[in-house]
Amino acid sequence: MELDKIKIILEKYFEATATEAEEQELRNYFGSDGVAPELEMYIPMFAYFNQASEERSAREVPLKTKRNSYSYRWISIAAVLMLMFGLYYGNEVREQREAEFAYQETRRAFGLIAQNLDRGTEKVAFLGEFEQTKQKILNKN
Repeated sequence: MELDKIKIILEKYFEATATEAEEQELRNYFGSDGVAPELEMYIPMFAYFNQASEERSAREVPLKTKRNSYSYRWISIAAVLMLMFGLYYGNEVREQREAEFAYQETRRAFGLIAQNLDRGTEKVAFLGEFEQTKQKILNKN
């Protein structure tokens, strides 16, 4: 019965679905002397895993945090300056475009006014002729 249970747990282990407790049970089983002959091929693998988990490195890893933070500081300052530069000149370009648009719209409006004014002066000239003709008629009577 225990052999069947170990085989099921071993299958779960290779499928990466075994729990931590089941993995510990496998390590204990393959670390003992009562391993079934058909599963003896896994003993070296679990022995290696046990040995590797106990290994610790005595070498110190140097951390270069000071240099990295220094370069990050300058990079962030440069990024902020570029952002401010872009916002300032971007705003200036936007204002220039708005002013140019307003100028074009004003020219168009003045053009429409000039057209209507020309049409109005033509009507006034016609009224002037009407007035002269009316005066001639009134003077003859």
